[in-house]
Amino acid sequence: MTHIGILGTGRVGANLATKLAAVGHQVTLGGRTPKENAARATGLSPRISFADQRTTARTTDLVINATPGDSALDRLADLRTELAGKILVDVSNATHHAEDGLPGDLVHPGSSLAEKLQSALPDTRVVKTLNTMLFMVMTAPEILTTPPTAYLSGDDDEAKKTVTDLLADLGWRPEQIEDLGDITTARATEAMVLVVPHVLRRKGFAPFAISLAR
Repeated sequence: MTHIGILGTGRVGANLATKLAAVGHQVTLGGRTPKENAARATGLSPRISFADQRTTARTTDLVINATPGDSALDRLADLRTELAGKILVDVSNATHHAEDGLPGDLVHPGSSLAEKLQSALPDTRVVKTLNTMLFMVMTAPEILTTPPTAYLSGDDDEAKKTVTDLLADLGWRPEQIEDLGDITTARATEAMVLVVPHVLRRKGFAPFAISLAR
């Protein structure tokens, strides 16, 4: 069992917390305010607790960033001390909002949120994954007819091995996990989000992932 901290209490964070708690992990969900935490607490597993984001980052073993990508860099850079020595799993995409509220242009063209986080948090091992799918697929890859892909990007092989084990807990099989290489490869998977709004506008909010076919 690992004590996992999740920064962000929205659909992504709550979905990950529910599945990780169900397979035996202790989870702390980190919200920005006590009011936000209280609003999300109803009906969740007793293995899930709540704290502010600084406490969550400081007191857990591994941290998942499920905060909005367009503001994540400043928020997490402020937690540099709390995140030192830990693995940070970044599942966010940094985009500006289009007029209809769906993802628009990239916030970090020519780079990626994951690269910016690694630069801002030199004592933290950042691993990018699960950002190329709708949130429900993150914890239930089996719901798709075509097997999806979970990409990995990160500079530290040991950290990526730990995250691979975590993906297995979420239901991902080894052949569905694609290690792309170092953290700079995250700019490729983050750019994939530009496909997402077009699919959603035409097909609605149905589960899908951007996957590798062989």
